[in-house]
Amino acid sequence: MTIRYRIVPKHPEAHLFEVSCTVAAPDPQGQRFALPAWIPGSYMIREFAKHVVSIRAESGGRRVAIGKLDKHTWQAAPAKGALTVTMEVYAWDLSVRGAHLDTTHGFFNGPCVFLRVLGREDERCEVEILPPAGRGYREWKVATALAPAGAKLYGFGKYAADDYDELIDHPVEMGTFALTTFRAAGVPHDIAITGRHDADLERLGRDLRVLCETEMRFWHGPRVGKAGGPRPPMKRYVFFVMAVGDGYGGLEHRASTALLCARDDLPRAGDTGVNESYRRFLGLVSHEYFHTWNVKRLKPAVFAPYDLEHENYTTLLWAFEGITSYYDDLLLRRSGLIDDESYLELLGRAITSHLRTPGRKRQTVAEASWDAWIKYYRQDENSPNALVSYYLEGSLVALALDLLIRTRTHGRRSLDDVMRALWKKFGTTGIGVPETALEEIAQAVTGLRLKSFFDSALRSTEELPLKRLLAAVGIDMQVRAAESSSDAGGKVASGDGARKPARVVLGARMSGENEAKLTNVFDGGPAQIAGLAAGDAIVAVDGLRVNGKTLDARLARRTPGATVKVHAFRRDELMTFDMKLAAAPADTCALAVKGRAGGMSRLRARWLKGR
Repeated sequence: MTIRYRIVPKHPEAHLFEVSCTVAAPDPQGQRFALPAWIPGSYMIREFAKHVVSIRAESGGRRVAIGKLDKHTWQAAPAKGALTVTMEVYAWDLSVRGAHLDTTHGFFNGPCVFLRVLGREDERCEVEILPPAGRGYREWKVATALAPAGAKLYGFGKYAADDYDELIDHPVEMGTFALTTFRAAGVPHDIAITGRHDADLERLGRDLRVLCETEMRFWHGPRVGKAGGPRPPMKRYVFFVMAVGDGYGGLEHRASTALLCARDDLPRAGDTGVNESYRRFLGLVSHEYFHTWNVKRLKPAVFAPYDLEHENYTTLLWAFEGITSYYDDLLLRRSGLIDDESYLELLGRAITSHLRTPGRKRQTVAEASWDAWIKYYRQDENSPNALVSYYLEGSLVALALDLLIRTRTHGRRSLDDVMRALWKKFGTTGIGVPETALEEIAQAVTGLRLKSFFDSALRSTEELPLKRLLAAVGIDMQVRAAESSSDAGGKVASGDGARKPARVVLGARMSGENEAKLTNVFDGGPAQIAGLAAGDAIVAVDGLRVNGKTLDARLARRTPGATVKVHAFRRDELMTFDMKLAAAPADTCALAVKGRAGGMSRLRARWLKGR
């Protein structure tokens, strides 16, 4: 049988979708329905049922009683014929995870709006997508990777999915979005951009085609898409881009990705190079597109299938998110969109972020994966001292593993080979990856004994031997003190050679310009030792007023070891602290090529260019 859905932007001005679900032969004991508690790819319980404004049921033109069993489950009274349940869903979440509707556009992820018919999740689903009523919406069109079931391309109408899991893994954008298309290895790709922008669509399509084909070749080899060659796992792909004043984020799906970016991150007509903002956007695209393989098809065993009502615990997010984070920038380099210097700058910044995270000494990357549900997505003022990002730390584990394999096998094997072996065994089977499978396959593919590496890198807080491993491929890693609060690392610091006085630091992060309000206070830093806490607003140093703009300049006139008197408000109480200033720590990484001949050069070329 087919479960039939219908969704219409009923009141765009009130941000309300009307969504119905019709079951031809409901459970005679009373059919149960549920909304997911979370969305795959974003590991936090989000309780999408909280956005349901109203719900009703009917059968044969008569109302049927329906009641709630728990926070996201409903049960309808027994019905003799087809049963239709209709909801009003409030959609005002402008993120890649939710649903958003106003008079300019509509966007939704399936978990936010489509009820799951309990016990019938494996049945075919059909959804009719309708436009808002009114002349003002005549130019609206639809972007989705769902298979048409009567609807024309970019048109309203009926679409189909093989089951509920497929239905909710295809977001939908509707409105007057800008659209450009290209083919990568024969697969049609759409870029649908919502929001005001001045993007060079032709260049964007050209660059993304190069990137997508690079990633396809990574997984399937040079003959991907050619006659007699392997085929990519999707028949069509859609990039949904929401351009805003300031934003960043992405969420992967099996044949599409939802992206949120600053409009200035998109390339303008006339631009030729890849500036920092466009590079950031390309890195986001690269990351989410790589997920087409690594997480949407290669996935932890606990995700096959997803339990949409509860947390799904795994120690492998370091691999599925972290390895993806490693390859996102590396594949930008291999595609030719950025050069060696640009890639090493990005890698240096990643190592700098690692060095500036005190939590790396307390939480392992395996623990970070397991605790994502309660820690990473629910950070508080102490999070930098207590946890690490499985994205960042996982990417550095992947870097270390890749370089270790390349050097020990003299370039005959790499992490690339490990990922392709994983794909061959698990990617096309629908069987999830067991918790120990990646480690086992890595050893089998490379012929190396890697247990001690994995024990140290994944299950301890020992520092990774990045300096030694990078040196083996001719990359010099230097760690220095930051020269300013905005020094992100990556490049060797510029200067005129004159000796500069040591810079002092608070050991805290601040927000705001009108007041110097502390958001995070780092373990062992001057602020914490003095007794300052997150939320405190510093108003004066040594009797002189300061704010978020002037505090650094005031402290810059002091030397390490000096004691200053700090006045700060904690809530509405003015407090005084004696703070002994410390020198800026060596936590800023700069990378540079040092070996230009021989084995190091060959290893480096194979690593950076994928040969």
